[in-house]
Amino acid sequence: MLLFLRVHFKYFTIKKILLLVLFLVTISLQSQQKKNRFTQFDISTPLKGNSTYGEIDSNGVRSDYWFLPDGLSLKYGVGIDHKKWVSIGVHTGIDWISTQKLVAVPVFANFKLSPKVSEDVRVYAQVGYGKSLGIGKGSLIGIYRKISLGLENNEGVSLFIQVSDFGFPFVNIDSVTSFSIGFSMITF
Repeated sequence: MLLFLRVHFKYFTIKKILLLVLFLVTISLQSQQKKNRFTQFDISTPLKGNSTYGEIDSNGVRSDYWFLPDGLSLKYGVGIDHKKWVSIGVHTGIDWISTQKLVAVPVFANFKLSPKVSEDVRVYAQVGYGKSLGIGKGSLIGIYRKISLGLENNEGVSLFIQVSDFGFPFVNIDSVTSFSIGFSMITF
């Protein structure tokens, strides 16, 4: 048995082992401590720069938007928290980036710090790390990374901005990255 573990251990990287341990700890703690559980649902839209900003089209309408929507992102996760101040969870979702004609599915561990700035508002920073899979484009698999900054009220509704990197090359770019704005709903 020990020889089997030595032979197969070389195929696991430290990152994979840490993600597996994080997943197992999250699931076990979630089943033991019902009062510290949360679920999170995010909906956001990736943005792209408006190349026609300030120009007037053939109908006489001026383009006044700096950014335009460029797809849709839906994410769902579960985890545990400590007094809503710090949380850790496992999340997945689906991201569609229109200009890249890309649909990706990330699966990632999520860590969040959310201190209170007033009696009704929390500001938070959230980082995620895991894997992403490009759907319908061959074997696109990469390291998924994200960082979000947002404001959250006492009911768990928040507004956030987010930068995501899918970690795989696509068409003529080294790695697909998106900048998004969205809403999140957390139930404790």
